Amino acid sequence: MKVTKGGKNTGLPAASARVAVMLAILLLLSCLCAGCGKQAEKREPQAIIEEMVVDYGSYGDEAEKHITALLKELKASDADLGVRWEQIMALWKTVNTDLRLNEDALPEGLPDTDALCLVVLGFQLEPDGTMREELIQRLTVAKRCAEQYPHALIACTGGGTAADDPSATEAGRMAEWLIENGIAPKRVIVEDRSLTTAQNAIYTFDILAEKYPQVTQLAIVSSDYHIATGALLFGAEAILRAEKAEAQTISVVSNAAWRAPSGTLSTMFQAGALIELSGDVETAFEVYYETYDIHELPPLK
Repeated sequence: MKVTKGGKNTGLPAASARVAVMLAILLLLSCLCAGCGKQAEKREPQAIIEEMVVDYGSYGDEAEKHITALLKELKASDADLGVRWEQIMALWKTVNTDLRLNEDALPEGLPDTDALCLVVLGFQLEPDGTMREELIQRLTVAKRCAEQYPHALIACTGGGTAADDPSATEAGRMAEWLIENGIAPKRVIVEDRSLTTAQNAIYTFDILAEKYPQVTQLAIVSSDYHIATGALLFGAEAILRAEKAEAQTISVVSNAAWRAPSGTLSTMFQAGALIELSGDVETAFEVYYETYDIHELPPLK
């Protein structure tokens, strides 16, 4: 039996026509499913982390619902990393809202042993390698803290930032000042490689892990506007380095701040620093220099 269309003989048996239509439908469904499969593929953890961090840096608490969804996605991709970044995001919110600043000195009650390390954050040197007034003021606070806790260690952080003197480093000048002002050299740790606050944390932790494993508590010393960022980054680095996601061996327990006449660090700057800690230095510097386009990310839902 033949079937006809428009009065013309098609030459296809009815059964063959049905089979052809079914094959076409199956092919179409296969293509659609393949497309759906691509959309459902797991994203790399780094992409999820950066979207989450930039969203909070840009929108703050308005992004909370979206960040919750991103943390769920991250845990599905890498459970351990998801738990660590959940802790970091909680810390981020806390340091910007609930952190208590201690002006000019540390509070009482910290351990007066070498389990405590005072971390003094650097500040850009003058072109000739001398220290600017703001860095000297931070060191003045650090000296007072070191006298409060005479058995604590003091980590000076900061690399070469003197335009006309490549041999000068922030940490080197800071260490010299502390020693000249009565601090025992054996207490002073010099981290002189870093050029960013994120690197302050990374390289300081490298030194502590290698040479000072007894350190379990950190106190951040810096200008008032810089304390939250320092506490965030050193706290986040401790979380990322912990052998287990919920068992970091070092924690940021306190701070001492010099009240600066000016200076601010935005939440978006903190986002760039966290991205740097996560390993993506290129994107971090796009954020630092305000060339990162937040509109590349999906809109908040």
